[in-house]
Amino acid sequence: MLLFEQIVALISLGNVVLASVLIFLERRNIAATWAWLMVLLFLPGIGFLIYLVFGQKLSKKKLYRLKQGEFSHFRTAVDKQKQLLESGNLIVNDAAMERYRDMIYMNVVSDGAYYTQDNKVRIFSEGNSLFDDMLQQMEQAREHIHLLYYTIRNDELGSELMNLLVKKALQGVKVRLLYDAVGSAGIPARFFRPLLAAGGDAVSFFPASFSFINVRVNFRNHRKLTIIDGKIGYIGGFNIGDEYLGKKKLGFWRDTHLRMEGKAVYMLQARFFLDWNLSSPNRMAESLTYFPEVDGLDKGIGIQIVSSGPNSEKQQIKHAYLKMIYKARKKIYLQTPYFIPDDSMLTALKMAVMSGVDVRVMMPGKPDHLMVFWATQSYLGELLKSGVRCYLYEKGFMHAKTIVVDTEISCVGTANIDIRSFKLNFETNAYLFDTRMAEKLEELFIADLDDCRELTIEEYMNRPMRSRIRESLARLLSPIL
Repeated sequence: MLLFEQIVALISLGNVVLASVLIFLERRNIAATWAWLMVLLFLPGIGFLIYLVFGQKLSKKKLYRLKQGEFSHFRTAVDKQKQLLESGNLIVNDAAMERYRDMIYMNVVSDGAYYTQDNKVRIFSEGNSLFDDMLQQMEQAREHIHLLYYTIRNDELGSELMNLLVKKALQGVKVRLLYDAVGSAGIPARFFRPLLAAGGDAVSFFPASFSFINVRVNFRNHRKLTIIDGKIGYIGGFNIGDEYLGKKKLGFWRDTHLRMEGKAVYMLQARFFLDWNLSSPNRMAESLTYFPEVDGLDKGIGIQIVSSGPNSEKQQIKHAYLKMIYKARKKIYLQTPYFIPDDSMLTALKMAVMSGVDVRVMMPGKPDHLMVFWATQSYLGELLKSGVRCYLYEKGFMHAKTIVVDTEISCVGTANIDIRSFKLNFETNAYLFDTRMAEKLEELFIADLDDCRELTIEEYMNRPMRSRIRESLARLLSPIL
């Protein structure tokens, strides 16, 4: 009995010590601090272990260290573009983009997101056409294929991709595959062996330091990028797996992905370069091979590639989202699979609708992660009460991460509208400064409405008590989900 009491006392002391660290030393966001204190209070002992795995902050000191001279031409180009924006001398292809100069400037300053205007873009809204096109372009690769994905499955699509990568590696094409250790958890090592034997590389991002223990499990590389010969790039919401073709229990998979050609691909390549060298012992050396001359369009699509992650306090993607919302004068159409906004995002949307902007938010009508789904539902009441129109997608699963403002600017990327994407995940978004792209994405949104059910404030207020209870509990943990 005495031993049991000593163990209880030790656990209690550990909770007090950890709570003190959370409050006085780590200087976390207040909401996240309260969420962790709740975990410690209701799960003594176990909560301490959960914090050790999921609650650790990421040391930024050794991340993304560049060697002397690496990307010096990019830095010079970014500095020159910053000066052009400050002097008002940057010429934009689309006259409607004149009023977004401040947003372009913000992205340049905060993230070094060079603004390119010579790009061609194709939009994909379902998996079969995307992967048919992507595999076809890989088949034609001559120099290199770079892939960075949060999730890769050992299934039919994953095997088809791997077989092609092995074939290309045997042909002398340099193949590099970077996958997230959490998102691709469970994929066996033998899956990558044929690629390694063929001369390709496959590396895990933030793998476990010890068996079954990964102290960096909370920091996930959620990016989905493909770069082929430095000339063609893909970015969006699709991962590699059969569920993204609609072959699993969630049914039809509605997502949005972009194929790009032009100098915006350079920025995707640079992002891959940094993530690869952070993860692999076989560092990539900067070479013009990865950034070849491309035949862009004189009046192409304006794009900024913006990245953010726990290595930065700036939350560049969230700030770009907020800038878009505050610039809106007529309408905002937003799609996201997970909606767990912080106060700044929630306030921005409510202010927009109270200013007369037509704000519409589309999200899944069925869950893939129950706790996140319940937390998402908890925020809908605030949106509905303020006048935001909310739609639940019911044809299958809605995984698209898009926003369109005033049929002028738009965004497609990997970041959800949630605290995890803004602060904990490594994410990349493409911000499109082009009315033609905004029109196409808006048309997709309107077409999706046929497969949605509009949620009314009356329906929301009359939901069962059990739903209210679980949503309230999930919301309390939303800062750390």
